[in-house]
Amino acid sequence: MTFDPGSFEPGAEQVGAQVTRHDPIETIEIASGVFRDAAEDMERLRRKLRAGDLGELKDAAAMARSLRNATQQMIEERNKVDKLRKEIAGGVGDGCFDLDAARDEIGRRLACLRRAEGG
Repeated sequence: MTFDPGSFEPGAEQVGAQVTRHDPIETIEIASGVFRDAAEDMERLRRKLRAGDLGELKDAAAMARSLRNATQQMIEERNKVDKLRKEIAGGVGDGCFDLDAARDEIGRRLACLRRAEGG
């Protein structure tokens, strides 16, 4: 018996035999909703703490810790995905600027502007 994970498409989630593309805006909206909900929960706990209800103090600390960990994991996973995309793209730039080429291009454009002015 062999395991066939199916085809892999970068930026897509495998759902059964289907591949579902995720819109980056949709992903941001989902993440924003999660953080908004967590912020509302934290605000509710803050109000209770200000009112003197210390019963949920441990919950507030655990929630903050959990949110911080989830955020860190999300950032790390995003970085991994970005790195994978760059690897898949291959030789589409190495991420470094060629300052000599940039300087030459700027000089060329300035020369064109000077010629266009007549000077």
